[in-house]
Amino acid sequence: MHREANTAEPRLGRIVEGLGRVGETVVFPVHPRTSAALEREGVELPENVLAQPPLGYLDFAALASQARVILTDSGGLQKEAYWYGVPCVTMRPSTEWVDTVEAGGNVLVDDDPDRIAAAAAAAHMPAERPELYGDGHASERIAEVLVRLAP
Repeated sequence: MHREANTAEPRLGRIVEGLGRVGETVVFPVHPRTSAALEREGVELPENVLAQPPLGYLDFAALASQARVILTDSGGLQKEAYWYGVPCVTMRPSTEWVDTVEAGGNVLVDDDPDRIAAAAAAAHMPAERPELYGDGHASERIAEVLVRLAP
């Protein structure tokens, strides 16, 4: 969670309340903007939310790819969750990745604490997922073309 709109009250408090209602441990790598907002607004994280320092890309990808569900406001992470086969709960009123919602891998809950908790509990990836962003073999096809074009 890092978007400016979600790091101001009342949204910040409502989202944190929703995370607290999730019936399991929430690992929360805290973005610097969010960390500053939590401190500035005096918002305490619930006991089930384990604050972590920001992670580098590889560590974050490893964590996200092994999650049961991803709760986020990040556009990029919504798409990555779909690639990983991890269901996503998006804490925004809209998304640029509407296709992930239509495919059933992502649900929009805005900042509603009850909807955040319910969506996290019910999160699942559909049994059949369309390949929305390719098949994962683009680099192989590019390499083949480059080899054919090489002098």
